Amino acid sequence: MDIIGLVSRLVGRVKSFAERARRFYYAVMLAGHECPQCGSGLVMTTEGKCGCTRCGYEFDPTVAFQRCPECGGRLELRVQRYRCSECGKDAASRFLFDGLVFDAEYFRVKMAESRQRKREQRERVRQMLAECRSRDLSVPAAELSSIPGLVEALDGLVGGAVPVEEWQPAQSFNLRRYQSHMEAHIRDFPLSLGELPALVADARKDLIWRFIAVIFMAHAGLLDVWQEGSTIWVMKHETNGEGQDILGDTEAVDGVERLVGRAEA
Repeated sequence: MDIIGLVSRLVGRVKSFAERARRFYYAVMLAGHECPQCGSGLVMTTEGKCGCTRCGYEFDPTVAFQRCPECGGRLELRVQRYRCSECGKDAASRFLFDGLVFDAEYFRVKMAESRQRKREQRERVRQMLAECRSRDLSVPAAELSSIPGLVEALDGLVGGAVPVEEWQPAQSFNLRRYQSHMEAHIRDFPLSLGELPALVADARKDLIWRFIAVIFMAHAGLLDVWQEGSTIWVMKHETNGEGQDILGDTEAVDGVERLVGRAEA
């Protein structure tokens, strides 16, 4: 029995069913609505966007058709959630099947601000280095004999036998492995650092290593990273080319924007 083949066919059928269910759900939700421009029918074009079948006008159906269940106010998209413009309470969209919606314009502005801060920071660092250059410092050679007993103590330290088990390496951070892992899971839309899957069982250590990896990847231009409150967001860099390797980048890391605070999972 070909177990792998059976599982593969089952997965394909599940995906096909999920896609049909998605299309049916959107068709039902949009059935009672029409294009505000020409009055024609609507179809979902992407998560959080629908389009007219006649004139092609695209808009957010949640903002256009849904109202706040608490006060009846209009909803507006705030980063990755909908909020009532009147009472300020969050509301779940009826026009999302299982996808993630985000305010593209908001993140474009944030990315532009982030790149501007990076340029300003690099310029400040260059100016500081230019102002702080000093003359060459002449350091005399070390004289071990100037400290009584130091040579004998060093001989005793390096001459003793050290058990082999004391030198067994602990689990260490593998930057190249984390780069491949991050590249496999980051998307064209923002994800919080805590949403990225772990590579090791130690959750705290893995979060720290994920943070280190995204900082180096941001410096290499592989992704964009920024902080909102206590949450660190990452997404694919808009000009990211394939095949880059952060271990081959030897430039200084002063171009990476400094993140302040803690990353919450």
